[in-house]
Amino acid sequence: MMLYPPVAELVDKIGSRYQLVNLVARRARTISSEAEAHEIPLERKPVSTAIDEVYTGKLSIK
Repeated sequence: MMLYPPVAELVDKIGSRYQLVNLVARRARTISSEAEAHEIPLERKPVSTAIDEVYTGKLSIK
């Protein structure tokens, strides 16, 4: 089974798997808490949204 986007490409963008996991988890928690606070239903899982943000370059480590 092929995952999209490939994990290797995401790791290349961030630097290490550890940083990638921490970044995605932190962003997913933020997305989830903001949606809950504003009572907005989510169409996609917060983790999927965070991964897409990393892949497109909207989310990175400074």
